Order: sequence, then structure tokens, then C-alpha cells
Amino acid sequence: MRKLVVSIRNMTDEQREAIRATAAELGWTAEIYEDKNEAVAAAGSAEVVFGDTPRFALDAPGLKWICSPSAGVNHFMKSEAFMKSGVMLSNSSGAYGTTISEHILMVTLAMQRRLPEYQEKVRAKEWFRGYTIRSIKGSRMLIMGTGDIGSSAAERFRPFGPASIVGMNTSGVDESGMFDQMITPAGLSDVLPETDIVVMALPLTEKTRHIMDAEKLGLLPDGALIVNVGRGACIDQEALVYELQAGRLRAALDVFEKEPISEDSELWDCPNLLITPHVSGDMLLPYTVEKIVEQFLEDFRRYAAGEKPLRAVELEKGY
Repeated sequence: MRKLVVSIRNMTDEQREAIRATAAELGWTAEIYEDKNEAVAAAGSAEVVFGDTPRFALDAPGLKWICSPSAGVNHFMKSEAFMKSGVMLSNSSGAYGTTISEHILMVTLAMQRRLPEYQEKVRAKEWFRGYTIRSIKGSRMLIMGTGDIGSSAAERFRPFGPASIVGMNTSGVDESGMFDQMITPAGLSDVLPETDIVVMALPLTEKTRHIMDAEKLGLLPDGALIVNVGRGACIDQEALVYELQAGRLRAALDVFEKEPISEDSELWDCPNLLITPHVSGDMLLPYTVEKIVEQFLEDFRRYAAGEKPLRAVELEKGY
């Protein structure tokens, strides 16, 4: 009997049962593990794995497909053994739009309303009311990456009345209908001088690595806010720290070039910076887990029928 191994955090009993029932209906057996190491050990005879480590590809000679519960799969790209394995990879793109777009909205409002500074005053037991604040209303926005996350963010920002929402993707096509203007990376330098809020929701590829370098950061107007929920290496972190310490730019970062941030990193004490420890997505919102399982079962049915999963990753592109 064909075998499926599952190692996904935070699933409900109903979701586990849905996986087992679907596998049985299709003539498969499903083994579900809470512990990732136990799942890796059990994957030797698996044909399909629903889990998030390239280690599955090392000791499973019959493995054909790994479905990652993450949207980003750079950790698979970094594994030479996985890249040589010939195992098909799919991701869970489309499951994180709600949780990450809500995070983007939260940190944008926090930075615009100077919440971090007010919290510092409160912790010092000071009654201070003098910070100048900014509004999303009338702001010129750029969202880099217009997939599920970027388009969901645009949808949530729209009622706040931004002056414009510009999207950037590789095609220059607005498939969601959520943007006032679409550009490709070639047009980035033209729009940055007119941008107040930059939201970055990009995958990490050779083309997006340090796409926001010192030159691009220098094009932003004074006081511009950068929110990054994609991949840390899409920003030249050293160049950004320089701008933050100079007081010219502000940032809310959920992702970093190296994670976790080292204890001696200058980021911890960097002014004009709101840090969250890569929690904008993750699998902490029950809806996210529900969506991940739902998408996997859809692709699992396709795979069992001899069809390609809808969310198969193009390894040469990295997403």
C-alpha cells in the first residue's frame, strides 16, 4: 500500500482524521507524527511526505513528493542532497495571506502611530503625549510581491484611504485587481522616491537578493517606512541599519538575513525599528493550519490521480 507520512504542527484531531480518511479512500496509508525526528525515521518507505524538512529526501529511496507547509522553501533550495534527489516539491502558498496581511497592517499602524516609543515611555512610568504621528490615509504605498500575501495586504489597506497602492511583480500584471498601478522590478527606481510605505513580501531568489540595496534605500523619501515579511536577505541589512541609525528611514522587520538575531547584533538597539521574531506567518493561527491541510488534501487527490499538484515549486525559480 502506498504510504503518506505527515509531520505538521498544531493540527486538530479533525484535521488528522481528514488526512487519514482521504488516504484510506484513495487506497493509501497515512502515518501522522508529532515529532519531526520520528517522522523522518518513518519516511523510509514513504512515497509522499507532508512536512517541512529536506531531510526526508535523504533516507527515503521511494520518495516522490514533499509538500511543505511553508510558503517559502529556501531551506529546501539550500540542501544539495535534496536538489539532487529528484523529489518533487510543493509549498503551501495561498494559506498565509490572512495571518501575514494582518501582521503587516498591525505593525504599519504601530509604526505610524509611534506605538513602540509610547510603550517605552509607559514602561518608564512617564506620561508623555508629544509624538507626531502619521496616517495610512493619503500615504503612497508600494507592495513588492503581489501574490496571496501582497494582494491580501492591499485589500486590507484599501479602506484606510492610501493615496495609491502600487504593486511590483515579475510580470507587471495585476491578477488580483487590488492595485492602482503595477510595475516590474525594472521600474522600482522610478517609484521609490514617491513612496511612503514599502511592504516586502518577496521570495528569496538570485534576482530578489538585496533588491533593496543601499542605492534603492537612498531613493526613498525621509520618514519612509519599510515592512518586510518576505525574506530577510531581500534587503541589504547593513545599508538599512545605516539609514535607521541616521534617523532617515523606519522599519518593521519580521525576517532577517540570519535568524535568530545574534545577541551582539546592533539590530536589538537600532532606533526606528520594530522587530518581531519571524512570527507573521508560522502556523499559530488556527485558520492557517486549516488552510494548509485543505490545500494539501486538494493536491494529494490530484497526485493520487496522476496529476501535478497545483502548488508544485519550480526549482529553477525557487518558488
